[in-house]
Amino acid sequence: MPTQSLLVRDSSFLTRVLQQYLSLLKKYPIITKSVTSGILSAVGNLLSQALEYRKNSKENSPKKKISVLGPLHFAVFGLFITGPVSHYIYQLLEVLLPTTVPYWLIKRLLLERLIFAPAYLLLFYVVMNALEGKTLTDVQNKLKTSYWPAMKMNWKVWTPFQFININYVPVQFRVLFANLVALFWYAYLASARK
Repeated sequence: MPTQSLLVRDSSFLTRVLQQYLSLLKKYPIITKSVTSGILSAVGNLLSQALEYRKNSKENSPKKKISVLGPLHFAVFGLFITGPVSHYIYQLLEVLLPTTVPYWLIKRLLLERLIFAPAYLLLFYVVMNALEGKTLTDVQNKLKTSYWPAMKMNWKVWTPFQFININYVPVQFRVLFANLVALFWYAYLASARK
């Protein structure tokens, strides 16, 4: 007997989920953004591992088991770093460069891309290596070999998304928007760090 997959079309369910998220975002903005960041960061790492597993399967390479620690480390980073830090950075951009400042669109982008992004990527490398139990020498070696290529890729990939995010997405949704893009970015970072 053939089976068919049916899409969930209960718009009332989706509406309730969205309303609940918006309510939590209004009442507890930092906690909501932090939890969302933690969950989506973990999912991004799982995506990375699944893609690597699939690639190795196609190439008949040795298959590496999917690690539980990877998503756990990314969840911790998202929960304690990405959510709160991004919340405050986006708020700071609004205060430092309101829409009344001449060339605010470009100034926000330059500030985010040239100051925040490099610092955030450095923080990512340091925290993730610490969570993995690496030594300071390991971190320094990893930074020497992969920080600059990852930073250049960050500028290539993230600049158009961040231009849209920091200039057109309402401030309360910027962390969520960035987290959705980051699903795929974390997949890249996880593979670049290896």
